[in-house]
Amino acid sequence: MVLIDLDGTLIDSVPDLAFCVDAMMDELGRPRHGEAAVRNWVGNGVERLVRRALVGQLDGEPPEADYERAYPLFLELYRANTSNRSRLYPGVREGLDFLKGAGYPLGCVTNKAAQFTEPLLADLGIRRYFSLVVSGDSLPHKKPHPLPLRHAADYFGADPHQALMIGDSISDVTAARAAGFTIICVSYGYNHGRDIREAKPDGVIDSLAELEDWLVETSATADRR
Repeated sequence: MVLIDLDGTLIDSVPDLAFCVDAMMDELGRPRHGEAAVRNWVGNGVERLVRRALVGQLDGEPPEADYERAYPLFLELYRANTSNRSRLYPGVREGLDFLKGAGYPLGCVTNKAAQFTEPLLADLGIRRYFSLVVSGDSLPHKKPHPLPLRHAADYFGADPHQALMIGDSISDVTAARAAGFTIICVSYGYNHGRDIREAKPDGVIDSLAELEDWLVETSATADRR
């Protein structure tokens, strides 16, 4: 079984998210942040993104009244701009074609809410690859909690120790380690500006098109042990 994260791994969704953050700030009468700032803030769901936008940094909490005013504005904007500017990363379709052709059961596990996840996967033409999609609001807990990964393993009847998670952030690494999965990460994506190698995943690839070579090499190494 192979599980794959969505934002920052399969799809660069920041252009749409940044557009919505800046439009929200316009409606609130506040300065825009721009795409570069938003790129460092994504990865923990849109609720956290809105809070970060309101305080203008990665950590901290805005006044709850400000958040309660801003969040519905963001949701309305993002519903209308879920996939207008988002794009698949290079190599994604090649990697998915390989995994599907090789017979791996595939699931997508993301912290994005289902109301945005499903349209985004469909609009960018990759929903058909996944037998299971676990969104951020599908279960009581989301990544970095291991529950979404364990739920997927139960769904597919897979042994976690023979399962692979592919992601881009420390959240993916933490969830995979707690669930007993192998974890490889892409070198691009959203990890709050930090090199994902610092999180010590089992491997790092520059493109999903490298998956076949990575899996072959890993299998050969295991056979020699």
